[in-house]
Amino acid sequence: MDRSRGEPQVAPTEDLARSAAAGDPAALEGLLRAIGPEVVRRCGRFLPCREDAEEAAQDVLLQVARKIPTFQGRSRFSTWLYTVVANCCRQKYRELKRRSAEQPAPIDAGRLTDPRTTSVIAGSRLDLLEALDRLEREHPQLVAPLVYRDICQLDYTEAAERTGIPLGTFKSRLHEARKHIRPWLLEAP
Repeated sequence: MDRSRGEPQVAPTEDLARSAAAGDPAALEGLLRAIGPEVVRRCGRFLPCREDAEEAAQDVLLQVARKIPTFQGRSRFSTWLYTVVANCCRQKYRELKRRSAEQPAPIDAGRLTDPRTTSVIAGSRLDLLEALDRLEREHPQLVAPLVYRDICQLDYTEAAERTGIPLGTFKSRLHEARKHIRPWLLEAP
């Protein structure tokens, strides 16, 4: 309670995460409410359609609620959350791609746009998601460095810590990932 104003003091997200991980249901509820808008924004970096990003955000919040006991506080909660966001968004993309292949939607020429242009405006890139899928199939060890550094925009040290590899190895894998993904992005339709 902020005694000077008589208002309850808001606990920082990191404190809420630690309390929620320890089993405090009120802290979990507060954490989910606090991170909701940020999760939607982060999902929007991966998925160009707002509705898809919002669906992925719901998946993220559900995963956070289920997996919060695994948060051990060795890194910042925001770093742990980036992993959940990246995984849920990539899973949502695969699901949408699979659904689209099973039931192709009729093409409305008036709504046909270049997904790379549209997605760049929306803050994410479909061609990047395709390239990440390909990278995961061909070089799975290179995906996490690319996602943490280039998409989640973690600094090098934090990203290396999150992947659990030495900084030099992290930088080397990131370089390799960029080298592999660059031509795939250039050849994307």
